[in-house]
Amino acid sequence: MLIGQKGHIRDFFVESDDCERIEEMGVTPGEHVEVVRYAPLGDPIEIKIRGYHLSLRKEEAELIQVEVIP
Repeated sequence: MLIGQKGHIRDFFVESDDCERIEEMGVTPGEHVEVVRYAPLGDPIEIKIRGYHLSLRKEEAELIQVEVIP
């Protein structure tokens, strides 16, 4: 996703301990998410979800299946 793009979290591509931890932070299927910014080297990624900002490592973000909202 590009900076400023919004999406709808569909699911996780795989189940893992990282996915469980991400869900505990509020990143769950059904939530809307927006990409706020990428760090200079592309990692971490700052997203906005449930009204707050959250930074995810690139490898964590790649586990999340998102449907982009046009």
